[in-house]
Amino acid sequence: MGVKAVRDLRSIRPAASAEELERFETDVLAEFVLARSAAGLADATIRGDLSNLEQMRTWFGRPLWEMARQLLTDPHTTSPPGSTPTRAHTHPDTAGEHSGSP
Repeated sequence: MGVKAVRDLRSIRPAASAEELERFETDVLAEFVLARSAAGLADATIRGDLSNLEQMRTWFGRPLWEMARQLLTDPHTTSPPGSTPTRAHTHPDTAGEHSGSP
């Protein structure tokens, strides 16, 4: 199987209208709710999660996926100190005691 050239469709497809973006965001949030519900989370938890997402969107003034895309694709984006996972949390008294066998 050979490598094939792929054409970028962003140059062909016109930019999405405000209405299309609003519908897309509604669909994404609906899928989020369905996924959380299917996972068995309580309705109150889902409402809280949605509230937090809406507050973030309102605070930043743009759709969340735009911010996520920038964070995931911008090589100059850095994580705040302490937010990068370095190793599993271990209690200082038990660090290094696990031998790997049950």
